[in-house]
Amino acid sequence: MPHCIIEYSNNIESLTDMSALLKSVYEGALASSLFAPEDIKCRAIPYMHYYMGVSPSDFIHVVLKILQGRNEQQKADLSAHVLEALKALPFTDISITVEVVDINVSSYQKEVRSESS
Repeated sequence: MPHCIIEYSNNIESLTDMSALLKSVYEGALASSLFAPEDIKCRAIPYMHYYMGVSPSDFIHVVLKILQGRNEQQKADLSAHVLEALKALPFTDISITVEVVDINVSSYQKEVRSESS
C-alpha cells in the first residue's frame, strides 16, 4: 500500500515524460513517511474521452488507495505531499487533484506470486 492510480487526459503524454509523472507521485507518497519505499505502487491510466466543462482542458487526478487506519491528518498530509510533487512538474493550463480513499480491510484480498515461492 498505497495503490497510486494516476488518471490523466491523454494529451499529458505529449507534454511530459510519463516516468517523471509516475516518479513524482511515488516521491510524494514516500515523502509522507507513511509507507516503506517497496510498498508504494503507482500506475497511470490515460483517458481519451472526457469533457471538462471549463478551462483548463487537461487534467491529472490521483487516487491514493490506502488500508483503513490512518487518521484524517495523515491522509491530508499524504495528499498534500503528492500534490506538491506534481506541482513541480512543468504543466500549464491543467487541473491537478489528489484524493485519498480508504480500502476496507475486511474485504481486501491479496496474493503475491513469485518464482522463488
